[in-house]
Amino acid sequence: MSSMIRIGIVDDHPLLRDGVAMALSKIADFQVVEQGESADDAVAIAARFAPNVLLMDVNMPGSSFAAARAITEASPAVKILMLTVSESVEDAYAAFEAGAQGYALKGISGRELVNAIRNVAEGESFITPKLASKLLGNFRKQAGDKQRVELSHREEQVIREVSKGLTNREVAIKLELSEKTIKYYMTNVMYKLHARNRTEAVIAAKRHLEREQISSLCGALAGRQT
Repeated sequence: MSSMIRIGIVDDHPLLRDGVAMALSKIADFQVVEQGESADDAVAIAARFAPNVLLMDVNMPGSSFAAARAITEASPAVKILMLTVSESVEDAYAAFEAGAQGYALKGISGRELVNAIRNVAEGESFITPKLASKLLGNFRKQAGDKQRVELSHREEQVIREVSKGLTNREVAIKLELSEKTIKYYMTNVMYKLHARNRTEAVIAAKRHLEREQISSLCGALAGRQT
């Protein structure tokens, strides 16, 4: 990625959208490449302009979560940062599950938004601290309701590569292991995730890894507040 961070902004409130665009345009290494007002606009902007970071509202015409999912699948290099008034834990979780890299509330300060954009552009996750504790509590409740799935480091490595569409042989070459060993790890992953086939394993693993990532992020942010 070049030193310039290219940004797209999608929000159905023109005044707020223009204000954010104007503020971000004053940052030396930020470039606002396009603006939109709907979920369809978000998908189109991601495809046409490929911004490094796409700011999206949760509540706007169309389904923001479906758009985030479509963008993540078609344009994985575009990092999504939700910028919204919604403090709903369900919305935050749905955003991350759909592929968003960050979730920020519109009450965030200018400095915090700039830092959030930089973090997301570099591949890190961000969530407004006041929501972190709520999400962490929700994860702890879920952990108490059902048995926690534990994948080993190697199993996570293997399923991450398989999720990219690699065959067992290609994963074996990349990780410098035998194909037989890769099959062994895949069998373990499928058993732990209760998956009947490779496709189900990939879907279940993605959800598992997303939950682990969000849980770790929430724990870290909650720790900063204590």
